[in-house]
Amino acid sequence: MSRIVLASASPRRRALLSDLGVVFDVMVSDADESFEGEPACMVVGNARAKCDDVAGRLGEPAVVVGADTLVFLGDRPLGKPRDAAEARRMLADLSGVTHQVITGVSVVDTESGKTVDGSEVTDVTFRELTEEEIARFVEIVNPVDRAGAYTVDGPGSLLVARYDGCYQNVLGLPIVRLDCLLRSIGHSLFEWMKPERCRFL
Repeated sequence: MSRIVLASASPRRRALLSDLGVVFDVMVSDADESFEGEPACMVVGNARAKCDDVAGRLGEPAVVVGADTLVFLGDRPLGKPRDAAEARRMLADLSGVTHQVITGVSVVDTESGKTVDGSEVTDVTFRELTEEEIARFVEIVNPVDRAGAYTVDGPGSLLVARYDGCYQNVLGLPIVRLDCLLRSIGHSLFEWMKPERCRFL
């Protein structure tokens, strides 16, 4: 059985796979990300670039998984803020409105040569936030490594009034979508699961 390799430095993606009990390796991609084009095409293209970069550097057969998540306010992509001030501006723009979180997922099986891509969209609605709440959230979380300057778990759960769609997608890796992509090329996440590593609330 080939090993599975996550082409991402994201601690949230690692945690989502780890909680399933999946045994995987991590190899961080050096691929550049694009912020041009249609939203779904943009994130899928970034995910594929990460996958291809890592797959090209592996010395043994593997199933490589790449992902890219962006927040979109209309057609405007909100990536990771450069600093706390930009994070506060992003959160102010998201306050009280519905926006989309889109994750592109790419899978490459280096042994068979099979590749597959897909994306997941979740609508997220923020409640109305005060300037003080935004400032306090940024102070506590320092969300400069998070697309849109937030996440829906932990303190971020206080920002969100509701969401429509896949919860894990908003965290950065839509698990069911990933498993469907793997199944389409003859694999499944169950292959790499170890019962003693599964985590439950």
